[in-house]
Amino acid sequence: MNDGPMNDGPVNDDRINDEPMSAAVLDSRFPGLRRRGFLAAAGGVAGLGALTLAGCAGSGSGSADDPAAKGGGGKPTRGGRLRAAFAGGGASETLDPHSASLFADVARAKALFDKLADYGPDLSAQPRLASAWEPNAGLDRWKVTLREAAFHDGRPVTAADVLYSYRRIADPEKAFRAKASLEPVDLKASRALDDRTVEFVLKRPTAEFPNVLAAFGAYIVPEGEQDFDKKAVGSGPFRFVSFAPGKSAVFRRNDDHWDGAPYLDELEFVVANEESARVNALLGGQIEYAHELNPTTARAHEGKGQIQIVRLPGSAMQGFVMKTDRPPFDDKRVREAFFLIADRKELVDGALSGAGEIGNDLFGKGYEYYAAGLPQREQDLDRARALLKQAGADGLTVTLDTSPVAAGFTEAATIFRDQAAKAGVTITVKTGSKDSYWKDILDNGTLASYRSGAMPIEAHISQRLLTDSTTNATKWHHKDFDALYQQAQSTRDKKERAAVYERMQRRLHAEGGFLIWGFADWIIGTARNVQGVETKAPANSVDWARFDKVWLA
Repeated sequence: MNDGPMNDGPVNDDRINDEPMSAAVLDSRFPGLRRRGFLAAAGGVAGLGALTLAGCAGSGSGSADDPAAKGGGGKPTRGGRLRAAFAGGGASETLDPHSASLFADVARAKALFDKLADYGPDLSAQPRLASAWEPNAGLDRWKVTLREAAFHDGRPVTAADVLYSYRRIADPEKAFRAKASLEPVDLKASRALDDRTVEFVLKRPTAEFPNVLAAFGAYIVPEGEQDFDKKAVGSGPFRFVSFAPGKSAVFRRNDDHWDGAPYLDELEFVVANEESARVNALLGGQIEYAHELNPTTARAHEGKGQIQIVRLPGSAMQGFVMKTDRPPFDDKRVREAFFLIADRKELVDGALSGAGEIGNDLFGKGYEYYAAGLPQREQDLDRARALLKQAGADGLTVTLDTSPVAAGFTEAATIFRDQAAKAGVTITVKTGSKDSYWKDILDNGTLASYRSGAMPIEAHISQRLLTDSTTNATKWHHKDFDALYQQAQSTRDKKERAAVYERMQRRLHAEGGFLIWGFADWIIGTARNVQGVETKAPANSVDWARFDKVWLA
C-alpha cells in the first residue's frame, strides 16, 4: 500500500467499515449480480455494500468536433465515466494526500494531486511538478525548479506551496508517512529563491535526494490548506466533485492540467473490499476497473474474452514481520530459525497459486542496489530446530496475526503454520479485522502477515528500518544501522554507495525481522472497452492506477 500502499501496505492495506446490504437492495441496485452467483461468493454482500454506482455512464461521450473523440482501433477517445473498485478504509478514509496509506488512498491522491517527482517503472525518480533539480558540489544543497502548473482554483503552484507541504508532512505532532523520507531536509533553512525555485538545504550530503521528492505521500498542496475532505484542491489531472468516506469519490477532468487533460470526463472510485465483490461487479458491468484480483480469479478469466486481465509481474513483496524488540524474536537465533522453517516455493505455489517468484528475506528483488549475490535461503528444519534449542525456545508457541486484507495472506499463514509444526513450533493463526489490521500489527503482536508495493530500496529502508521510521513494523532499532544508511546517502560514488547498501542487506538477511518469502504478480481486471492501462508499472510507481491516461474505447 499499500504500505502502500505501499503499501504496507505501503501502502498497502485494505480495510472495511460498512454494514452488509440485503439481497433485495442488491437486486435493485445491481441487477445481474445475483444471477452470476454474487450472493454465493464468500463475503460478497458485505464486500459490495459500499458500491455507489447509480447514474454512472460507462461508454464514451466525447463531442464530435473533438479529434480524440474520433479515435478507434486503439486511438484514445475522450469522454465517459470510468468506475474503479478498490478495497477501502471505511469511515476513516480521507482525501488528505499526506495521510494516504491504502492503495485506494494513493490512487485517489494521484488523481487530485501531484508530487515534485514520482517513481518510474525502474523505480528511478522521474520529474513531475519539478522540471529540474541540481545539487551543489557538496550534495548538501539542491536547487529544484518548478514547471508552470496551477491548482484547481487557478492559483499557480509556487515554491511557497512546496515548502508548506513539506513542513506540514514533517510536523512532529503528525504521523504522516513521508516524514521519514523528508528527514534529511533542514526545512527551517530551506527557502524559496523565487516563485518557481526552491533551495533545499540538507542536514548531510545526500546523493539520491530525488528519491525524497518522489517519496510515497509527498504530495504538494496549496499553502495553508488543511481540510481536504469537503473540497480537495490539488494540481492533479482530476478535480474534486464529491467524497463519501468508505463509499465513493467522484472526480472530473481537469482540462488545464500541466501534463494534458485526461481522456475521461469523470472518474469514480467505489469501495468493494471483498475480491469476489470486485470481480462480480466487473462481470456485471457495474464497474470498469477492478483493483487487485487473486491469481485463481485471473486464471479463470484470462483469455476468455469477457474481461481483460492485466498482470504487473513481481510488484508486491509478500512475507511475515517478526517483532525484534520482544520475545521470542528479540533473540536473533529464533529469527534465523524462522527464516529456515519457510519453504518459499510451497508458499508461492500455495498462497499465490504460482503467480510470483520466491524471495530471499530482502526487499526489492530486481531493483537497484538489491543484494542479488547473497545465497538463496532454503528450508533447513534440522538447523532450525538446533537454533531454537540453543535459544531455549524448543517447543515454542507463537501467534501469527493475519487477515483477508490482502490476497494470499490467510493461505500463507496456514501453510507456514504447517511448515513450522515440522520444526516443533506451534503457530496459532489469528485472523484480524480488515478495518484495523495494519494499525493493529504496526505496534502489537509478535508475528504477522505483511506485504508492500514497489519503492526504491533506499525508501524501504528510510520508511521501515530506521529507529525513527514511521512504519517500522519489525521494530528494527539499531543506531549503527541508521549510521550506515546516512553513510550510503552521503556517498557520491555509486559503486561505493552500492557496497554500503549491500553491507546493510547482508545484516538484514542474517538477523533482520522481515521474512520475505515471495514477490507476487499484481493483477488487475478491466472491462473490454478500457484502454491505456500500463502493463509495466509496479504498484506505487507513477503509471500504476494512472487514470488520466486511460480511455474508454
